[in-house]
Amino acid sequence: MKTEIKQTSADLANDQALSCQEEFLQDYQRHRRQVTVFRFLLFAAFLALWEISADAGWIDSFFFASPSRVLKCLAALWADRSLFFHVGITLLETVVSFLLVFLISIAVSTLLWYSARLSEILEPYMVILNSLPKSALAPLFIVWLGTGTPTIIVAGISVALFGSIISFYTGFQQVDPEKITLIYTLGGNKKDAFAKVVLPGSVPIMLSTMKVNIGLALVGVIIGEFLAARRGLGYLIIYGSQVFQLDKVITSVILLCIIAFAFYQALQGAERWIRRKRAL
Repeated sequence: MKTEIKQTSADLANDQALSCQEEFLQDYQRHRRQVTVFRFLLFAAFLALWEISADAGWIDSFFFASPSRVLKCLAALWADRSLFFHVGITLLETVVSFLLVFLISIAVSTLLWYSARLSEILEPYMVILNSLPKSALAPLFIVWLGTGTPTIIVAGISVALFGSIISFYTGFQQVDPEKITLIYTLGGNKKDAFAKVVLPGSVPIMLSTMKVNIGLALVGVIIGEFLAARRGLGYLIIYGSQVFQLDKVITSVILLCIIAFAFYQALQGAERWIRRKRAL
């Protein structure tokens, strides 16, 4: 009899726990839907206010454009087949810059972790180079590399690289030292400690840094396109401002915002997928 009572109590506790979990998940999903709806409404209200202000003459549509003028500009770029050309060039240069930043940062950070003396020597140089305004280097890149895609990719790399190395190396240093000691105690070497503890333990910081790097790489690419390109969204912005086609400038800026958002969402999805895989 007592056993049956205990089993019944345990079943009730489990049912109550499941009910609380389902209620929590429903509340979370409801919260996410509300956030999405309010984001959409805020964006729609901004577009409506922008269009109304331009139509009513509250703002000069020649300087500030309007949603309708932006759509006409997009249609014109689509018609002359330059929209996907310029967007594709900027996307390619940004992705290449981002991947190179990631690979170089991993390699240099690993080298710094393996050699404490080398990290002490290079640390002040990393801080100085990270603090240096990268736009000041763009004219030098043009002199050294000429105008073209290599210069733009190097400009994109320069904006994100040194901060990424510092962040990766800091993440390596913050891994629990007791886990590293355990690897050594079990007969492992420094390579084993890095591969089995340091690198996996730094994944969250690396993912966060990558989300920042993709935006910085895009900024660097646009700086390079301002100075050394005849194609890409940065070129469209400069060209549009020079000939006073400000609709083209604002359209290009909006396309850059869309690209940045798409990159961020892609990395967010990758981060969620990696966390689910690690939780299994």
